[in-house]
Amino acid sequence: MDKDAMYRTSKGIRTLQEEVERLAARTIPMHMPGHKRGLRPSDALPYDLDITEIEGADDLHDASGILAEAMERAAELWGSRRTWFLVGGSTCGLLAAIRAAAPFGSEIIAARNCHRSVFHAIELGGYKVHWIVPDQDREYEICKAITPEQIASAVKSHPYSSAVILTSPTYEGIISDIRGIADICTEAGIPLIVDEAHGAHLGLFEEGGFPDGAVKCGADLVVQSLHKTLPSLTQTAVLHLQGNLVEEREVERQLGIFETSSPSYPLMISIDSCVGLLRKEGEELFGRWRENLDRFYRNTETFGSIKVLNEDTKRRRTKEPSLRDRSKILISFRNGNMRGSRAAQILSSRYGIETEMSSGMNVLAMTGPGDSEENFTRLFEALRSMDIVLCSSAEEELKKREPLEIPKVRTACSILKAAGCPREMVPLKECIGRICGEYLYAYPPGIPILAPGEYITAQHIKAILRAESDGNKIHHTYSDDRRLIVCLEE
Repeated sequence: MDKDAMYRTSKGIRTLQEEVERLAARTIPMHMPGHKRGLRPSDALPYDLDITEIEGADDLHDASGILAEAMERAAELWGSRRTWFLVGGSTCGLLAAIRAAAPFGSEIIAARNCHRSVFHAIELGGYKVHWIVPDQDREYEICKAITPEQIASAVKSHPYSSAVILTSPTYEGIISDIRGIADICTEAGIPLIVDEAHGAHLGLFEEGGFPDGAVKCGADLVVQSLHKTLPSLTQTAVLHLQGNLVEEREVERQLGIFETSSPSYPLMISIDSCVGLLRKEGEELFGRWRENLDRFYRNTETFGSIKVLNEDTKRRRTKEPSLRDRSKILISFRNGNMRGSRAAQILSSRYGIETEMSSGMNVLAMTGPGDSEENFTRLFEALRSMDIVLCSSAEEELKKREPLEIPKVRTACSILKAAGCPREMVPLKECIGRICGEYLYAYPPGIPILAPGEYITAQHIKAILRAESDGNKIHHTYSDDRRLIVCLEE
């Protein structure tokens, strides 16, 4: 099939950008926005494309024209039944998806390593949550995948749950068996919602060598941030729907609540342009991306102190069947006795390489089809230089640093109830046994260490202090670094 065929209509090729350019050129803007496509505080921004819902420009919340066509093109690319553009990032998509699938106050099943936006949806929905805590990869101190067995057990124990929610891939690129999990959820009649913010590229083209994404694997609602791994502007995302367990109209209603009623046309053009580029050049772009990744992982196998998580190598060693998004380069400095925060500083100041995140003894570098071969070469050369000077053995120091266990979750009440109850601020080390009244999380990745309504344990305090000592900034809803908001119990 001609790769441009999907763009042709009776009016000819009609991309969103071309149609907006046509509308902007033939109209006098007696409407918002106030720059009127002429007053330009910055020449770098697309003021000439920043229109509003004028005649012919369609309406994101009641699309029947050029936006409807653009969203249909996106649905065809990913293979979903329906796709919506999101200009509020994955956050608004997750809020809408969860509320569309789960009535207020109902039970849900959720992975405890979800992004904080999922916790906010839980708070707003007054849900009773049955948490699934993932196992830990002690070597890299990251969460492992959620397994079908864990989901099957949770569904059996809580058959009246309205939805199952999990994150795949994780920030570090760990992918759950979505196909197996989706089969379990479908059989139970429970919608599966996947936060795939970091996985919009998965399964799009065989040339990339990535595993299938959640849409192909049968999830009911899938939220993706295009800007994280694909060539689209920050804040652009999509929400996919398939199957019949969630009503399409309810998804639209919830998007009307959680997404702005004044969507940005430059952002929507960015989404459509990203889709168009992938349709035309995706196979070539992904093929080059794969070649760069193959070369990088092959070269880093020679390192002595620095370890780069290569799932192919790990699978051969442990014989564990696992999936991973190899576009996320997870680098461990543990054997070199260096914290990730220090390693990230060196990469930035000495080599001019800004990485995505540092946590514990790890640094995370995110790649995309926009990365050149030179980008990969510079990262490899920097790591090789660091590897040469780092100590190849740090056994005594490693004995002192025991891998932290993921704190067990025990809840006293719902997030909604805890967030609204009388509270007080107390010193951190006096909080053990109390009920947390606020969110605490390191950002990135934005996974709460504690959420309102959870009992605070010694493990939580240890995790907070460890994160701080590793150079991570802990964000509090209300309190400061050495105190916590806790609930006043009646």
